[in-house]
Amino acid sequence: MAEAKATDVFACTPLEFFAIVTDYPRYPEFLSEVKKCEVVKTEDSRKIVEYTVSIVKEFHYQLSMKEEKAADGKSCSVVWEFVSGDLFKSLKGSWKITEEAGKSRAEYAINAEFGLFVPGPIAKALVSVNLPNMMSAYHKRVKDLYGRKG
Repeated sequence: MAEAKATDVFACTPLEFFAIVTDYPRYPEFLSEVKKCEVVKTEDSRKIVEYTVSIVKEFHYQLSMKEEKAADGKSCSVVWEFVSGDLFKSLKGSWKITEEAGKSRAEYAINAEFGLFVPGPIAKALVSVNLPNMMSAYHKRVKDLYGRKG
């Protein structure tokens, strides 16, 4: 099992950041490894989202995404778990978004177990090596959409 965590502060409100995180079909516009992402089913606050990602080769998988927003808009979350696919045996993760001085503190966590044999150090690298690039991509997305940096 491989785990990774990252926390960063984004120059937007929690609801604005939540809008970016839950706009799955637009992921290919700013996350280079995501080639396609679509919502295939919606039930209340839960969505089944199918991803096509390219990491050395192309993989497909589906996640069940549970989205929640506080009534006051000061905190939001997306919690996901593996449904099916050809890369993972299990996959759980989350975005926890809270307000911090007019900005968003976003905590990202992922816990993955691969369906094919991947040695522990390589599995850890696969889930954590791209985190800085991913967070940078979200900062750029905030700047592109809301004109704010920082």
